[in-house]
Amino acid sequence: MHMQKPPTAVLLDRDGVINFDSPDYILAPEQWQPIPGSLEAIARLTRAGIPVAIVSNQSALGRGWLDQDTFNAIHAKMMLAIEEAGGQVMHTAYCPHAPEDGCACRKPEPRLITETLEQLHLADQADRAVLIGDSVRDVQAALAAGVRPLLVRTGYHDADATIKESRSLFPGIEVYTDLAAAVDGLLGKV
Repeated sequence: MHMQKPPTAVLLDRDGVINFDSPDYILAPEQWQPIPGSLEAIARLTRAGIPVAIVSNQSALGRGWLDQDTFNAIHAKMMLAIEEAGGQVMHTAYCPHAPEDGCACRKPEPRLITETLEQLHLADQADRAVLIGDSVRDVQAALAAGVRPLLVRTGYHDADATIKESRSLFPGIEVYTDLAAAVDGLLGKV
């Protein structure tokens, strides 16, 4: 079977991909709960030598629903959990703005992705990088940055509606049950 080359980097949305999301946002460290298999999936990418980065809209900061210290505590909990599972995150990029701020970094804008690829020294290989997300915004941002989008069904919103809209933007988009299945698809089940 012909295997495509592994991606040069895997960029992950956070909420709904790595951890369970909530329509009420993740506002405290105890609300951050990894989706089963996601931490191990990041570790598998790390072991395969593929850089992993996180690109995430965090509008709760811009809306004033959580302060920077609490946000940092949530981030620290996640990073520790990833490291304890054997994974490594090479770069994290968050958009802290509210939607009405009109910033250039909030997905579907591509800036989080393009800046992350620059940080990883892979800006010239965007077409071989992958973004795994759970929303149409993720797909739009990936396409705008020239990165291949994949979708997982673990977001809290209607996955079927997300998939349908995403297919109108990118007909061949691959859809996986969760991050573990997406990594299986990228690495080949070994």
